[in-house]
Amino acid sequence: MSDTNPGPGGFGPPPSQPPAGGYAYPQPGQQSAPGYGYPHQAPSYPAAPPMGYPQAPGYGMPPQPSNGMGTTGLVLGIIGVVCSVTFFLWFFGVILGILAIIFGAIGRGKANRGEATNKGAATAGLVCGIVATVILPLLGLLLFASVMSMA
Repeated sequence: MSDTNPGPGGFGPPPSQPPAGGYAYPQPGQQSAPGYGYPHQAPSYPAAPPMGYPQAPGYGMPPQPSNGMGTTGLVLGIIGVVCSVTFFLWFFGVILGILAIIFGAIGRGKANRGEATNKGAATAGLVCGIVATVILPLLGLLLFASVMSMA
């Protein structure tokens, strides 16, 4: 974009002389008569030097820990244990327990590599998943067998 006004007809360079029969405001780049009008542009000053010290290379934000897998394993393990304890939701408890074992093992591996900071939550999810998948269904089966043998 240009800061000049177009000439007559809307195109071309601006006229250098005022139109006949009247006064025209000075065009950009032209000087006005002393004491009349405004200056055509503000004076420019050199840029100020930058403040402070430059940043040293290699100092960035450390990567954030990815604790999602361990936390997911813990939540699924707790829900799986609760579902396995209830008689009519044991099937969902087994499925959630298997998922808790998977997510807990992945989260524990990330914690061992230093990518996550919640090794305890991942371990608890792994243990809850094992309890929900193996121990509680086995105890339920034993309870059912003992009740059936008494009858």
